[in-house]
Amino acid sequence: MATAMGARDLFRMVRHSLDVRSVHAHAHRPFRFLLCGDPSLVTELRGLLLSGPSDEPLPADAASCLETIFPHTFAANGATDVRAVIFLGRRGDSPNLEPLQALRVPIFAVTVDADGPVSGPPSLPAPGGVGEYGVPALTREALRNRLFTHLVESARGVEIAVGRRLPPLRESVAAKLTRDAANNALKVAVASAVVDHVPVLGVVLGAVASAGDMVAITGIQTMLMLHVEAAYGRDPDVQRIWQLLPVIGGGFGWRTLARELVGFVPVAGIAIKGAIAYAGTIVVGEGVTFFMEHGTHMSKGQAAQIYERTKNDTLRFARDFVSKIRNKE
Repeated sequence: MATAMGARDLFRMVRHSLDVRSVHAHAHRPFRFLLCGDPSLVTELRGLLLSGPSDEPLPADAASCLETIFPHTFAANGATDVRAVIFLGRRGDSPNLEPLQALRVPIFAVTVDADGPVSGPPSLPAPGGVGEYGVPALTREALRNRLFTHLVESARGVEIAVGRRLPPLRESVAAKLTRDAANNALKVAVASAVVDHVPVLGVVLGAVASAGDMVAITGIQTMLMLHVEAAYGRDPDVQRIWQLLPVIGGGFGWRTLARELVGFVPVAGIAIKGAIAYAGTIVVGEGVTFFMEHGTHMSKGQAAQIYERTKNDTLRFARDFVSKIRNKE
């Protein structure tokens, strides 16, 4: 109960700083993915990306975000809203994608081979670069871990708009939004912990920083909830956040523990505080994503699995951080 009340009080403190208008604007930003290659495969992928829940109509401009082109005739001039090119072919096809490299966006060359494995580069192709991907079929399962992840990464700055218009990409969008928010929470927590350990500054500003980082991280997590909701097609509504407060409440105790650890473990405490802020934000993001996918909160067993994974990630981060510090001494 104390944790829930703490989360509720924190939410009241950060509510005035929530920028709902920016979320709404972000959700409606323009973007295009260009599709080319085998006509039947282009039609199949287009249909997949525009598929969504039967009870949820797609935005009117969703179809215009996927433009079918011919590489040798497409004019790159003025295509500032293009974020990626997807070429679809079959085994043995050898496309000439050089004309599209002038767009300076990642090019995904996807080969569909029923007998082949799922494959792809470990990271997003560079602007103008070509990444080779292989899938046995154009299904969400085959495309999710590599192509969808990199496609969303190519859409930096318009991720919410991508999720809103193309439902199959929503989980990948939510995962990226969660990672970005967790990185921001990490920076806030580490900066606050450093202030706590600087002589004089720690005495003068320590209490302020300790209170301020909790408010800042809660603000980051609350904005994350609004962003994920918007990516799932819901207009941002601060009032609706109340139903998700249990998700923030789950992370509240982690931040309190982090503050206590900083006082007892001077060097490692900085790493632990930052890692817990990061992991706690991951839990919030994954919890909201689960709620949007299933309409209910995670079970205790499901939450425990995420807790164990994030706990292990936290401990690994702290050990690596401390090890680097000691190696420099």
